Amino acid sequence: MDAVGQKRSIKEWPIDERPREKAIKNGISSLSKSELLAILIGSGTPDESAVELMRKVLASCGDSIAELSRQTVDDLCRFKGIGPAKAITIVAACELWKRRAGDEHREPPQIKSSQDLFNYFYPLLCDLNIEQCYVLLLNNMNRVIDHALIGSGGLTATMVDIRLVLREAIIKRATAIALCHNHPSGNMKPSRDDDKLTRNLAEACRVMNIRLLDHIIVAGNRYYSYSEEALI
Repeated sequence: MDAVGQKRSIKEWPIDERPREKAIKNGISSLSKSELLAILIGSGTPDESAVELMRKVLASCGDSIAELSRQTVDDLCRFKGIGPAKAITIVAACELWKRRAGDEHREPPQIKSSQDLFNYFYPLLCDLNIEQCYVLLLNNMNRVIDHALIGSGGLTATMVDIRLVLREAIIKRATAIALCHNHPSGNMKPSRDDDKLTRNLAEACRVMNIRLLDHIIVAGNRYYSYSEEALI
């Protein structure tokens, strides 16, 4: 696009060249840095489009997002067309970028014992007055992929469909799972239904080549483990 075209409002650009429409048609990765930032600030000035404005801001930072992330709100407000609201939007986006980088270097928790399972699920279950059952989904290093609620019931029981447990494992590509439910009464002793569920799930996991690491029952600040009792 020529210089005159760049100074026109983005709404006057050909549809295929507008950042939002371009992203919808070709994917967000097709946009340049200045186009991505232009979407965030929304508008430029009467003399230049949002894309041109952000190209100027990036140029002052050596076209580096890392350098842009070091700019303060006051630094950004020195540019004509960027006020506090737009500056905060840019700073917030850069902060998200930095936090994402931190997340990528943070390993998910690894389950090495029944105590680890209890520590993971205790915050979810300790204050409930009804039974709930969760499946923990793990990779081949026993690191947590995700967890899912697969049953919620009354004061003394909850129904669990083994097919739903396996479905969660398959969807998340888990190679190992662990089951956990609570006993609001504080009684750690498993019921006959708990025993039956554990046996049936263990058999289903063997068929599907998925490791069942444990099934624990959280009862207050204590727990019962089928693995520790050598019942899995």
